[in-house]
Amino acid sequence: MSSRSPKHPPHRSLRRFPSACCLLVLTLALLFASAAAKSSRRPISDNEIRQKKEACYTDVEKSSPTEKENCVLRCLSPECYDLIYGGDPLEEGELDYVRSQEYKYCMHKSSLGESLDGVKGSFSYS
Repeated sequence: MSSRSPKHPPHRSLRRFPSACCLLVLTLALLFASAAAKSSRRPISDNEIRQKKEACYTDVEKSSPTEKENCVLRCLSPECYDLIYGGDPLEEGELDYVRSQEYKYCMHKSSLGESLDGVKGSFSYS
């Protein structure tokens, strides 16, 4: 009996190398992609808001213009709508410049992934 331990054929370890290499490349690609996505964040533009708003209007079938506007604002950003208008939606004929600016500011901050703390109440009536 020989005291040598059995050797694995060299081709078995070579089969594992491409798999490990592919896994490493895939992991690095995902890390770089997520880092690039975070660094390329930019605020939502007025044109993008307008386009999204038009898309929401096509989906809304409400009777009054104010009901449509509330639905569209909710469609654009449920999070910002709840924060700014949630407990007090627009009423018929109401024009609320301050909340409109707060909503737009909320969408801007949200598009950058920033905290929405302090958005509500950030504009004054004066």
